[in-house]
Amino acid sequence: MATVSHPVYARLYERLSVAMDRAGTAAFRRELVAGLSGRVIEIGAGNGRMFPHYPPGVTQVLAVEPERRLRAAAERAAATAPVPVTVVDGLAEALPAGDGEFDAAVVALVLCTVSDQASALAEISRVLRPRGQVRFFEHVAAEAATGLHRAQRLVDATLWPKLFAGCHTNRDTVAAIGAAGFEVEELRTFRFPATSNSPSSPCVLGRAIRPVPAVQR
Repeated sequence: MATVSHPVYARLYERLSVAMDRAGTAAFRRELVAGLSGRVIEIGAGNGRMFPHYPPGVTQVLAVEPERRLRAAAERAAATAPVPVTVVDGLAEALPAGDGEFDAAVVALVLCTVSDQASALAEISRVLRPRGQVRFFEHVAAEAATGLHRAQRLVDATLWPKLFAGCHTNRDTVAAIGAAGFEVEELRTFRFPATSNSPSSPCVLGRAIRPVPAVQR
């Protein structure tokens, strides 16, 4: 059992996630999972806001969420999802799944919060089949040598991770995905909200592929 509990943040996120979806995040969620098929693992499912957007080609979603209150909310959301969803306890760094079980992995506003990005991405690679996809929608570092980049470094070193359950705004997540061995095939960068200078406003949405392992002689 992951036994993660952030009760204050979880209550806040349940309300904030609804407001964010109404403001435009729901469209990003739909785009993130469009065209997926087969078995999918969603890491950090939160309160299940992704579930309504899975297309009919998805045959099963294993939704991993370590925070107790959010996991309970995700279980309720799974009951009305358009595809079969099973919600389980677990950490991104130790996924409760076997090697090569899934056709795709979905991470939405999650890799900013994990304690060890490299370990989480290694686990995602492990549970994906060769040529399996990673679909990602994440907060990321702003352009280097900008005021926003400096502000991100400041808030990450002070209160932001404590207030937002470990979230770090200044991570170069795309570089981490590449360093984990994935091939980034699609990438879009943007601000959300579009005119915001919030530390969490720089975002990426994209798709990466787990390469076929080289044949060893």
